[in-house]
Amino acid sequence: MFNSKSSRQKPPKPKITNRIKVLRAERGLTQEALAEAVGVTRVTINCIERAAYLPSLELALALARLFGRPVEDVFIVEEAADA
Repeated sequence: MFNSKSSRQKPPKPKITNRIKVLRAERGLTQEALAEAVGVTRVTINCIERAAYLPSLELALALARLFGRPVEDVFIVEEAADA
């Protein structure tokens, strides 16, 4: 019988950071201009830059495309250290 309370622990979630602020600054873009270019609000860009919000895959790809970079150059997955 299947036991829904497995004794196995979930692996730690990786931390995802981004380079949006740096890439935006390199191009002289304001948060407002970047937001307009990808169809979101300035507040959304601010939340992404502060890592308070993870964008949808669609938005992450749009941002990477706008910067001319692979998505892996814009969003960095930092593997969690073993506890």
